[in-house]
Amino acid sequence: EKLMFFVALRLTVGLIQMRHSLKYLLIGTSGLPDFPEFMATATVDEVQVGYCDSNKKAEPKQEWAKELVKNDSGHLDWYSERCLLHQQAFRLSMDNLKQGSDTEGPHVLQRLTGCEWDDETGETKGFDQFGYDGEDFISLDLKTFTWIALTPKAVNTKLNWDANIGLLEENKKFLNYQYPDWLKMYPQNCITPFLFLIHKNKNTILSLLQRTPSSPISCFATHFYPDRAEMFWRKDGEEIHEGVEKGDILPNNDETFQMSVELNISSIKFEDWKRYDCVFQLSGIKDDLIIKLNKALIRTNRGEIHFIYISRLHCKWFSFKNLCHSDDFPPFFKLLFIASSEFLFNV
Repeated sequence: EKLMFFVALRLTVGLIQMRHSLKYLLIGTSGLPDFPEFMATATVDEVQVGYCDSNKKAEPKQEWAKELVKNDSGHLDWYSERCLLHQQAFRLSMDNLKQGSDTEGPHVLQRLTGCEWDDETGETKGFDQFGYDGEDFISLDLKTFTWIALTPKAVNTKLNWDANIGLLEENKKFLNYQYPDWLKMYPQNCITPFLFLIHKNKNTILSLLQRTPSSPISCFATHFYPDRAEMFWRKDGEEIHEGVEKGDILPNNDETFQMSVELNISSIKFEDWKRYDCVFQLSGIKDDLIIKLNKALIRTNRGEIHFIYISRLHCKWFSFKNLCHSDDFPPFFKLLFIASSEFLFNV
């Protein structure tokens, strides 16, 4: 029976083709006494698999990752060494950046690097970009392997980094070879996310929420995996855009995801409600989830539902803020906002 289960699992996983990602987010801070001076996290398919900071050594965060480093101690040693090296490099970079700044107070330097892999086409794509104090700062052009200054403040940094041939060669090695090789290896160990796709999605919940009788109605989906999903409102079976506001896909605390899309009902006659429905589509799952616009199905948040709102406004505290206003806004940044919300929202 167990053999048949794993054969079925293997076949099912083989039918699921998706884009995978390996991302490293590194953050250096200055002037924030209650915040680590440096922290770094690694994610595979938007799930955190490793973490370190200026107070903690590198440690795996998933069972498969713990098993991997148990069998290959050198893997964890590499991450520990890189954590220390990046901490020193970030401290030096921030000291240089602060010398050219007229502003006092807290400073934040970020780096987002890694790669994506399409397991259907075999295509891999690396990325490496920095942000400083709420602005995109500098990014690496992977065609020419030269740095692009995204703000006039980064011109000197670009010139210095372009002249560092050894560092450029190291980046090329990791972005073109090492990261893709690891990414292709990690999902083979990462059984849990695939189990989520097969088993967890039976717990996916689609519901209608409304804060007050005059508020828009939110179609809310939660406990789904992966984070590649679409949700939209329809009228008479056709997708509509007027009066619709789509929210971001956000992580839950169990490695599944949630999303919502609001419908403004102020101009919709009650007798026409029956013409509207909400559709949820998940990558890798054939059948859609559909819920009709029905007053009897609407739940309110008074006394029973608690919302967490991550406003795009808070992107000002972090870099890559142009991404906050696009559909490509990285899910992990949202995870960071949630994890740091107590600190950020009280500043």
